[in-house]
Amino acid sequence: MNKIKNVCIVDDDDLFQFVMRQHLERLEMVEHIHKFSDGEQALNYIKANIQDADALPELILLDVNMPYMDGWQFMREFIKLNIPSGINIKIYVLSSSTHESDLQKAKEFPMLAGYLVKPIGKAMIQQILAGLLPAHTEDS
Repeated sequence: MNKIKNVCIVDDDDLFQFVMRQHLERLEMVEHIHKFSDGEQALNYIKANIQDADALPELILLDVNMPYMDGWQFMREFIKLNIPSGINIKIYVLSSSTHESDLQKAKEFPMLAGYLVKPIGKAMIQQILAGLLPAHTEDS
């Protein structure tokens, strides 16, 4: 079975990180789970591995409200990165905010794959992961 190589959870809430990690591990669809408590840590990881496609995340689950570098600041810096062509990193904003200003801000970043309101369940995570895996064909 194909697996997603790397997923990054970027959230300052330890409990949320724990729950997301549990969902991802139980689904057995991800090889490596990287956890970061603010956007800068995640950005530094991506920058350090920008030339190593096998280390770059295929999926980033990004909180909006974090200390130091929040999700929106992360997005502004992320779009400045020179991600190698052929590398597709899906980013989902996961937030407890349903405030109109956050929903409007999300529209400023058309590369976002989605804006999801917490809590996020196992079924939603499975749906996101399944969308990242290549389609199975009888020849494969």
